[in-house]
Amino acid sequence: MASSLKADFWRQRDPGAGRCRLSKVGAGRRPPPARVRVAVRLRPFVDGTAAAGEPPCVRGLDSCSLEIANWRNHQETLKYQFDAFYGERSSQQDVYAGSVQPILRHLLEGQNASVLAYGPTGAGKTHTMLGSPEQPGVIPRALMDLLQLTREEGGEGRPWALSVTMSYLEIYQEKVLDLLDPASGDLVIREDCRGNILIPGLTQKPITSFADFERHFLPASRNRTVGATRLNQRSSRSHAVLLVKVDQRERLAPFRQREGKLYLIDLAGSEDNRRTGNKGLRLKESGAINSSLFVLGKVVDALNQGLPRVPYRDSKLTRLLQDSLGGSAHSILIANIAPERRFYLDTVSALNFAARSKEVINRPFTNESLQLRVLAPIKLSQKELVGPSEAKRARGPEEEEIGSPEPTAAPASASQKLSPLQKLSSMDPAVLERLLSLDRLLGSQGSQGTHGLNTPRRERMVLMKTMEEKDLEIERLKMKQKELEAKVLAQEAADPKDKENSSPAVLRPLARRTATVAKPLKKAVVMPLQLIQEQAASPNAEIHILKKKGRKRKVRAAGGFGYT
Repeated sequence: MASSLKADFWRQRDPGAGRCRLSKVGAGRRPPPARVRVAVRLRPFVDGTAAAGEPPCVRGLDSCSLEIANWRNHQETLKYQFDAFYGERSSQQDVYAGSVQPILRHLLEGQNASVLAYGPTGAGKTHTMLGSPEQPGVIPRALMDLLQLTREEGGEGRPWALSVTMSYLEIYQEKVLDLLDPASGDLVIREDCRGNILIPGLTQKPITSFADFERHFLPASRNRTVGATRLNQRSSRSHAVLLVKVDQRERLAPFRQREGKLYLIDLAGSEDNRRTGNKGLRLKESGAINSSLFVLGKVVDALNQGLPRVPYRDSKLTRLLQDSLGGSAHSILIANIAPERRFYLDTVSALNFAARSKEVINRPFTNESLQLRVLAPIKLSQKELVGPSEAKRARGPEEEEIGSPEPTAAPASASQKLSPLQKLSSMDPAVLERLLSLDRLLGSQGSQGTHGLNTPRRERMVLMKTMEEKDLEIERLKMKQKELEAKVLAQEAADPKDKENSSPAVLRPLARRTATVAKPLKKAVVMPLQLIQEQAASPNAEIHILKKKGRKRKVRAAGGFGYT
């Protein structure tokens, strides 16, 4: 009865859960919002922990609300309203059927979904997600139903072919570790151009049945880090994330592809080291857990307040949950709480976080793309490539007089198919010639085809812009070359006129200018004293000017000697 009530409740809140509602990116309208759904589960008292006659601190009011005692005033209670409330007597099937099962259908639509188990240590998060062989939890139930859906939707005669892969990882002390391959070491978290979160190097195992899932999942679960504390003998010391991907490929044209991802997350519980008694390594692990959960609370607050920056990158956990909180996934948060009064503060903290989380708005959309198929090049003769008009001109007047019939279609030798949907004989020869030229262009790019079709849109735009710039530069160089050629031709045409104008009268100044030679420097000649006296005794004696140490010395012929 409780499960039917929960199912009716979810049908009322999600009337289109059974319909295929596609919201594609870039379709001109924003994807419809989807609020994060929050369910609270109250575990029963653990044997030996409840005092005799001690009432629980939390009490459920109906299937959606609960109340908790107010520690400031014992006469009052604090009331909380959520999407679903599961009391102490709720079973694993009630939790799964009421909260998790409705979102599995979105994976077949190419959308993402997330299920998070949150709460303090010892509140029952791992039991809710994994369960036991007698009481299986959310993870085994979800995988069984999902594999059954993929077998039904991907069978023979169906339009889509489906495949399922799984990955399993843990975040331990801010390190992303692959549980399917423990020797891989710390992995990095990346984001592609469309905002999808990727983990390069993460192991992906294909699964077709639940037996395949158990064969990979059970050994990997033993690799998860657990430890004993005062409050929990098998306390999870890391955040565990099970990632299930559903790939869909359309069998007929236009060969669309879809990808849906399901995150099943078992968060480590927040701990009070004063009560757990953590020391050494346990204290370090507790610090890393509390730090990541604190960043998770900051992300929720930033989304509710509409801040321009959401601190996803402050923690590996929030970076991985970027799609689940404020992203493109249908998210379910299961808050686990304890009824004991000694866990009162932890319970209030978990309820406050759950109340803030239900205000977060996601915008799921369909992850759909088209598969580009490169055709193999087809070799045809020159006669098969020409159109009817060109063939008629090539025959000449003699053949035209004979009246040979014009080819109305491609020759029969071109029996190969250029397209899987249309034969060569039914195509226009002009269109056929164009297609074959494009086909040869694709074949000239190598065996892998042209690289431009496989590159992202942003990279293609950059390449196209670069090509346009190169074309403009080539045009500028061509114009410059033409200008230089015109100048050379004009100079050659002007050379005969220069020869006519080169008369002797015109060239005389140039010759005079070139004939002028610099005057030689006068050299001082030292003559004997006797020779100087003889020259001074001559009647036509001249005045000789001698420069010595900056003074002028005049030598006159009168008297034979002169002093300055």
